[in-house]
Amino acid sequence: MSAVLRMRDVTRVHGTGAGEVQALRGISFAAHAGELVAVMGPSGSGKSTLLTIAGGLDQPTSGAVEVEGTDLVGLDLGGRARMRRTSIGYVFQGFNLIPALTAVENVALPRELDGIGARQARSEARTALAEVGIGHLADRFPDDMSGGQQQRVAIARAVVGERRLILADEPTGALDSETGEEILRLLRARCDAGAAGVLVTHEARHAAWADRVVFLRDGTVVDETGTGGVDLLTETSAR
Repeated sequence: MSAVLRMRDVTRVHGTGAGEVQALRGISFAAHAGELVAVMGPSGSGKSTLLTIAGGLDQPTSGAVEVEGTDLVGLDLGGRARMRRTSIGYVFQGFNLIPALTAVENVALPRELDGIGARQARSEARTALAEVGIGHLADRFPDDMSGGQQQRVAIARAVVGERRLILADEPTGALDSETGEEILRLLRARCDAGAAGVLVTHEARHAAWADRVVFLRDGTVVDETGTGGVDLLTETSAR
């Protein structure tokens, strides 16, 4: 399997001097096409930091991050934003929808920002909304939708344009158990269709949807379980 996401010896330090905090300590990590990887660990273990760096929302203090062979660390802000519009889908715990836009407009926005014509972008958005089971709510505003429906919109926005890397930060945290299971089923299906997925979760029953489970503590990988057949740790000699 090819690695869609590859992180090598990634360190992230916040602050300086007495206030310095090492969020990640030389982590090497990979997610492959067709694979869903769950990341677990206690609060402060580095889970969300790993995800924000993988998505180009934050930069590592040191180390290499590649998405489909593109060096994220070497890109400027505009370049990383382009990657999030074309290759990386990010599902935030808080949805991050724009209240003044309808569901279809929220989903179409990254495609339009990438230069896709409005008509095509809206068509792709409607297809993505139908894929997550809420095509009939395309013209509804977020405030007129339930939490589960809003999260489906957020997932549709993350997968529109067939992004190859889907990052999800506690995507079921604000949802009831039944809706949460449906959301995980959608993520699993996207990975089965060929994307790579990384799911941050604190619930073992959600991690059970993944091919591998990676455990973090104090910014380092301390364990891994699963039957995905792919080593978590990348070869440091490949640097």
